[in-house]
Amino acid sequence: MTKVKSGSGGKENVMREIKLDKVILNIGGVGEKLDKGIILLEAISGKKPVKVKATKRIPTWNVRPGLEVGTKVTLRGEDALNIVKKLLPAIDNTLKEKQIQNNCFSFGIHEYIEIPGVEYIREVGIMGFEVTVVFSRAGKGVERKKVKRGKSRRLSVAREEIENYLVSKFKTEILRKKKKSMEESE
Repeated sequence: MTKVKSGSGGKENVMREIKLDKVILNIGGVGEKLDKGIILLEAISGKKPVKVKATKRIPTWNVRPGLEVGTKVTLRGEDALNIVKKLLPAIDNTLKEKQIQNNCFSFGIHEYIEIPGVEYIREVGIMGFEVTVVFSRAGKGVERKKVKRGKSRRLSVAREEIENYLVSKFKTEILRKKKKSMEESE
């Protein structure tokens, strides 16, 4: 956990610690691809995935409200931490700077057989999926409750804090984009 020292006596403020809130694995597709996606997510996560239905009509893609367009599974607690440890080596523990936003980071795995310890599943074939990891602080429940809901920007987790967490906890390398001013000077 990232510890932040407060001004009084050098004590660490436990309310400023960031924690891994949840990990969402998802696959988009319809028909046969959707069925294969459910099998894959269940094999990787050990949990039962849910189907995602469209809410809007998009005529160019033949999408109508109520059509099942994907599947997802959400992991929390110890399961979430374990799945992140399992999935980061599939992308060589490297993330691009643009994949990290405030409160979360996302990455895609092109082929599930790249994950260490996962074998080829004949019914699924070769397919990939997206991973989103969400962070939070203590007290975030104030924004989620129904009565006397509050809003606070201080509860959001900054991009730099997520980068520090990834480097210290998972030894992840963050690939930085070269700045234009540095390219022009060379």
